[in-house]
Amino acid sequence: MSAPPRHIPASSSLHGVRWLRSSRSTGCNNCVETARPGPGPWKGLVAVRDSKNVTGPALLFAPDAWEDFLSGLH
Repeated sequence: MSAPPRHIPASSSLHGVRWLRSSRSTGCNNCVETARPGPGPWKGLVAVRDSKNVTGPALLFAPDAWEDFLSGLH
C-alpha cells in the first residue's frame, strides 16, 4: 500500500473539515488556515491552505512535523 500524497490540488475536496485561522490574523487575509481531516486517506494529518485561495491546494503534514515547524517559528 502506498502512502497518501502530502498535498491535494483542491482543499475543497476535504469535505466536512473545519478550517481554523490564527487568532493573530488581521483582516487582510494574509495567513494560512489549518484543519484536521477526518475519516479517509488524510485522517490524522494536518492540512494547511492559503487563506486567500480557499479552494486552492492544501499541504498535508504529519502532526509531529507540523509541531516542529511551529516550534521553529518562535
